[in-house]
Amino acid sequence: MWIGWNEFDILLGDVHSLKGKRSVVRPLIADIRKHFQISVAEVENVSLHRRVLLGVSTVSGDRFYLEETLNKVEDLVARRPEIELLASKLRIVQSTDF
Repeated sequence: MWIGWNEFDILLGDVHSLKGKRSVVRPLIADIRKHFQISVAEVENVSLHRRVLLGVSTVSGDRFYLEETLNKVEDLVARRPEIELLASKLRIVQSTDF
């Protein structure tokens, strides 16, 4: 079994409040879930209104499929015009590594 996750450090564009942040982050999370059927959550920077750390994760029996899926998620995030993807940290491990 392969386990993969990616952390996205995101800078939001013209956002001046936590309410404005939610109006950008919620649709992004919903879009990722809809297209890829994987787990996604805001994992840090919850109280900062212009920064978001999103975590996505998935499990698969096929490493290639898992890596391809996580790369497609990164592409989707990077193409959003209202945000700037500052960094992405991809990790893939096999269950026997634990």
